Amino acid sequence: MLIPGPAKKVTIHLNADTSSHSDYLSSEILSLLFEHGVAGATVTRPEAGFGSHHRMHTPGGGIDADRHMPLRIEFIESKAKLDAVLPRLEKLLTDGIIEAQDTMILKAAEGDRREDGRKDHDGERLR
Repeated sequence: MLIPGPAKKVTIHLNADTSSHSDYLSSEILSLLFEHGVAGATVTRPEAGFGSHHRMHTPGGGIDADRHMPLRIEFIESKAKLDAVLPRLEKLLTDGIIEAQDTMILKAAEGDRREDGRKDHDGERLR
């Protein structure tokens, strides 16, 4: 679990159809982050974009544009954990950008970890 204090926000920019050795690169990156105990990660699929090749990619923009839609993976983690996973992440990324920014965690709260997570009106877990 993340703790309040300084951290790093990492954003990985790539194309949705970029492949890796065994799967799509985005899936392999998520697996890597999960295996290394990263607190959490989010994949965002923007509606449109362009990259270093300077070709516009939009839904319905034609066969080529549809295949190369942009994708973003973001996570926030301690500097120590990022330093541990970054060499593998850099090796894995064959096309795209990895960026990191300093950030500050103000609060990190974990909800109920029960499978259904249900609580009664007093906040007590339901059995």
